[in-house]
Amino acid sequence: MKQNRLIRLLAAGAVSAIALTTAFAQDSAISTNAITGAGTITAYTPGSNTISLRTKTGSQPVNYRYTSSTRFVDSAGKTALPSTLKPDMLVKFTYVKERDGMVIRTITLTSR
Repeated sequence: MKQNRLIRLLAAGAVSAIALTTAFAQDSAISTNAITGAGTITAYTPGSNTISLRTKTGSQPVNYRYTSSTRFVDSAGKTALPSTLKPDMLVKFTYVKERDGMVIRTITLTSR
């Protein structure tokens, strides 16, 4: 009798653990596969957390987000300030797709 109760208790604990793991995995759905790209800045407002980039001539601009962990670097690899970004500037970037959009991890300013 006690053994059956123990087995039920362990089974319930295992099911709960699996359910919690699945819930947390869905909540933090972040891709770790970084994608690289290059394009031209079409819109950027300092202090905002979005930037619009056109990746092909004639294509529509795409909005990307950046966070406090996004790295901004110049063509020499030195840290740059986000305020140095300007429309019509050429950039290379890496980003990841997240549930709520695309987040830039690194953006490199390139010279024309």
